[in-house]
Amino acid sequence: MSSHAGIPPGFAPLQSGGPFIQHNGPLYLCHEGSVVQFGFRVERRHVNPMNNLHGGMMASFCDMLLPLSVHRKSDQVADRFLPTISLQIDYLAPAPLGAWVQGEGEPLRITRSLVFAQGLVTADGVPCARVSGVFKIGPAVPSNAVE
Repeated sequence: MSSHAGIPPGFAPLQSGGPFIQHNGPLYLCHEGSVVQFGFRVERRHVNPMNNLHGGMMASFCDMLLPLSVHRKSDQVADRFLPTISLQIDYLAPAPLGAWVQGEGEPLRITRSLVFAQGLVTADGVPCARVSGVFKIGPAVPSNAVE
């Protein structure tokens, strides 16, 4: 872990996301009222040769950010698995080693079978990625499963 290991107030470890994110995280959640944000600290294992967040880790974070945000912002699909159909990411700026990366996602439209969502990710408060995605409304997540 980097020496910048502090987690901002209001964020707690996310206990969901499956084994991939549990291994590559940890991710943190801040859910206060209508505010739903996810974040993580950029560690050495997350960076590319330039000591900036690897694009693949940013893509993984964005692929979690949108559906997990939708789960918490829409009762309509709160318990449904939302597999990704498409994910578009605009990389706006680097997220350096030690940075706090934080994102917030919003559902744009929910149809009978699809969810459209978008989000913005910052690194230490500087916009670093813009993301949009389309997700299939899948089956209900079993109550004993982790999101």
